[in-house]
Amino acid sequence: MKIICVGRNYTEHIAELQNEKPDAPVIFMKPDTALLKNGLDFYLPEFSSEIHHEVELVVKISKVGKYIAEKFAPNYYEQLTLGIDFTARDIQRSLKEKGLPWEKAKAFDNSAYVGQWVSKKSLGDLNDIHFSLNKNQEKVQLGHSAKMLWKIDELIAYVSKFFTLKTGDLIFTGTPAGVSEIQRGDFLEGHINNQEIFNLSIK
Repeated sequence: MKIICVGRNYTEHIAELQNEKPDAPVIFMKPDTALLKNGLDFYLPEFSSEIHHEVELVVKISKVGKYIAEKFAPNYYEQLTLGIDFTARDIQRSLKEKGLPWEKAKAFDNSAYVGQWVSKKSLGDLNDIHFSLNKNQEKVQLGHSAKMLWKIDELIAYVSKFFTLKTGDLIFTGTPAGVSEIQRGDFLEGHINNQEIFNLSIK
């Protein structure tokens, strides 16, 4: 199982981090050791003093595929959830300044959290999914899949050009604006279309 992540897929998030708008999806990966399953707490790592939350729609691949045409992409997933791409922003900032890869900031243990899985059929139009993240009962991130620069099926088609997708692979589809630092004692809640998908304590 591999975790494939998409960066810079929402215009407002690109602006808040003062990044350039990409011409193609920005892809990076996390190892399977990054997965933090629903029901577990997130423990702040000792190597960073600035961990940020990035809430994202996550797709689970349901069968093996390579060079998948966009029109056939819906055949390769049955479930979605909401997840968090935890990011060591201080480390990422330092690495970016030096032109170095982001792995230490993005792929550390437990940096990919996933909530409970939801059937895509229950979500209706996948280009009209509203999702949100509350931190300590305050709404801090609001997302709408219609605002993705590259939609879910486009991402599957694009990623499968480079990597064979296998059953159980996860694709984190990018975060909207509103990312911010988390602190010990924070409580996070994620919703898709007003349905609670996860709640998570920061330790």
